[in-house]
Amino acid sequence: MFFYIFFVALLLGAIVCAYNISVADFRRRIIPDVYLFPLMLIGLVIVSMFPWVCTLSESVMGAVFGFLLASVIGIIFERVKKDSAAPIGMGDIKLISVGGLWMGPTGLAIALAGACVFGMLWAHRNKQKYIPFAPFFFMGAILSFIALIFLI
Repeated sequence: MFFYIFFVALLLGAIVCAYNISVADFRRRIIPDVYLFPLMLIGLVIVSMFPWVCTLSESVMGAVFGFLLASVIGIIFERVKKDSAAPIGMGDIKLISVGGLWMGPTGLAIALAGACVFGMLWAHRNKQKYIPFAPFFFMGAILSFIALIFLI
């Protein structure tokens, strides 16, 4: 019984962190580490104590894969767009890595695909060139959790 209460408390803490990251990214286009690192620690505790979506080894592989993938994309954008700011920052790279930690490589792929679709639809509807990544990544992560738990 205690473990279920602890699990729910961890998930509520993760939801609070995700909400604050999304609000900060919408308002200031920045992902603060003060919410990102607790989200990472909560993910480590959940994956190690309650392997409900992926195992600890899959989680580490997802975090490394997410960091490397986002870093390569960031470097490519930095090289191509020399005159303006890169559209992906270190906060986005760390967020993708934390997402890989929570969901593993398979869940991260689903979350990134969902984030791209949701972000594209929002940008098209609001006629925006730059979009905040974090809110759409969390929507993709929710879609990924549903797919991993109920469909796969």
